Amino acid sequence: MKRLMLFAAIPVLFAACQDKDVQYDASGVFEVTEVTVSAQATGEIKSFDISEGDTLAAGQLIGMIDDTQLRLNRDQLDSEKARLAAGREQAEAARRQAQAAGRQTVAQAQSADARRLDQGRQLAALSQQITNLRQEEARFRVLVSQGAAPQKQVDDIVQQIAVLEKQLAASQEQIATTNTGITLGQAAYDAGLQGFTAQAEGYGAQARGYDAQAEGITTQQAIIDDRLSHTAISSPIAGTVLAKYMEAGEYAVPGRALFKVGNLRMMTLRAYVSAEQATRIKVGQRATVYADQGADGRKAYTGTVTWISDRAEFTPRTIQTRDERANLVYAVKISVPNDGLIKRGMYGDVKF
Repeated sequence: MKRLMLFAAIPVLFAACQDKDVQYDASGVFEVTEVTVSAQATGEIKSFDISEGDTLAAGQLIGMIDDTQLRLNRDQLDSEKARLAAGREQAEAARRQAQAAGRQTVAQAQSADARRLDQGRQLAALSQQITNLRQEEARFRVLVSQGAAPQKQVDDIVQQIAVLEKQLAASQEQIATTNTGITLGQAAYDAGLQGFTAQAEGYGAQARGYDAQAEGITTQQAIIDDRLSHTAISSPIAGTVLAKYMEAGEYAVPGRALFKVGNLRMMTLRAYVSAEQATRIKVGQRATVYADQGADGRKAYTGTVTWISDRAEFTPRTIQTRDERANLVYAVKISVPNDGLIKRGMYGDVKF
């Protein structure tokens, strides 16, 4: 937004200001705050319902630029995002399934380990029987040597020991075979668990990939949404339409002016004061502003000083005398509420 000066400011007649008959300190021209609104999107203007002189509110929607292609692009991104969401859900389901299979494998391995046989405990009774028989054998051998017992009893005990030792060997082999199978089974379970863990990690990575793609699409959608917002034509300030440069049906491009709006409710009188006068003026100070009313004379308004230039300049060239051109002056702006009678470019005077 910028304040544009429509006409060159009328210079101050300093010599006249020293005359007590003059009822003002400076003269100037009334300006208005204007904004030239340009297109921010490319496309055909579908609607543009304003005319010069219309009063607009700040932010009022007054037209639209064709946004068909942008909306189609956004719909396409919505579809792609939905596809990614479905793919992510499938990857998550597969990851959970792999984790469940891994937990099941762990349970199976633990169950198999519980079935492992304890050779010492399983064969303790049989080993104890053999030990007892060997003791009996030794005792009966002593009795046989003393002639107190027949040799046949020793032979029977030896035979029983031989049978039990065969049973012990067979049981040991069976237990070893069983435990070996359990060990191999556990190795297979461990390998399976590693496989399921790898699968779960792979599906997790796949899900994260979908998330990254979705984030990229979200960024693209934000860009399109921003471009869609620029297809709406609105007034940035409350004011009156001063000029309309394009019509519905024409092709807009970014930067091309659409219309001009100005705040006519608050006018600004730009005048020049001498260095001596500038020392007695401050921002916020009240001043009496006179607007020309033609044959009816002048009308007085109460204004407020809103700006004082911090740099001196030579008196504007419209004053042709050499002495006055040598004077340094300061530009001053006075804000004045407009009752509708003050027009752009109208001359005005100010009394501080």
